[in-house]
Amino acid sequence: MRRPDKVLFPDDGLTKWDLAGHYAAVAARAVPHLRGRPLMMERYPDGIGDGSSRPLMQKNAPEYFPDWVHRSVQAKEGGEVTHVVCDDAATLVYLADQASITQHRWLSRADRPDHPDLLIFDLDPAEGSGFPDVRWAAARLCELWDELGLPTRLMTTGSRGLHVIVPLDAKEDYDSVRAFARDVAELLTARHPDRLTLEQRKAAREGRVYLDIQRNAYAQTAVAPYSVRARPGAPVATPIGHDELDDPELAPDRWTVTTLPARLDSPDPWSSDRSWRPRSLNPARKRLADLGD
Repeated sequence: MRRPDKVLFPDDGLTKWDLAGHYAAVAARAVPHLRGRPLMMERYPDGIGDGSSRPLMQKNAPEYFPDWVHRSVQAKEGGEVTHVVCDDAATLVYLADQASITQHRWLSRADRPDHPDLLIFDLDPAEGSGFPDVRWAAARLCELWDELGLPTRLMTTGSRGLHVIVPLDAKEDYDSVRAFARDVAELLTARHPDRLTLEQRKAAREGRVYLDIQRNAYAQTAVAPYSVRARPGAPVATPIGHDELDDPELAPDRWTVTTLPARLDSPDPWSSDRSWRPRSLNPARKRLADLGD
């Protein structure tokens, strides 16, 4: 590792060595959620500074990356991009050595890039509102997914909000999945118009939680589980159980590089979910149509 004592989080005194240690510690849980997926690296070669430093949002794998770091060539408008694919713990730690603080993953796999196997709602709190509103919104969204017969997983983002994730069978393209997500969001906002919104403009949200479905598109990414966020305190995007939505102390940045190790001593909240398996959207569409009627 080059310059392991390089400070990446000056307010917290956390170094590149600390970042690599975090990723080594979480690799057994994190890599399965990265394996086979193109990544975007969020790099801070000079550290995050006061929290306002601009990142290097890097999609292309540099030529100097070693051969054992897997890559995937994907199409983009007017060309192609060679993405990193993190298939093992060594790659995850190597990315930390490259000051890639946060890993952002595709919602589809490299071998079927146009067909997502994940659907994500990003719940974003309104300006000036607290995280209890996000917890409430997540509970209502999970209830609706239950009505539709689809399982969910939850994750704090380490930033502002919370992700609600649904597994798919990768048989539909992004346009179809995003259209379904919008139909779900429209039904939920119709049920709770005073608390939830699909309005992208912050000024128009009027204190409501924003149901963001825009990540469900080709080449869009979402923060990967157990990724560190480039914010003071070094918060970590952390998988949670559904029962934790009832915890008033739950916050998007509750766990950090410093505090997460204690949580790793407990069972993975996602590992005991036997209902989590790839699902077709067709039965859910029929249920959604019935609910809309």
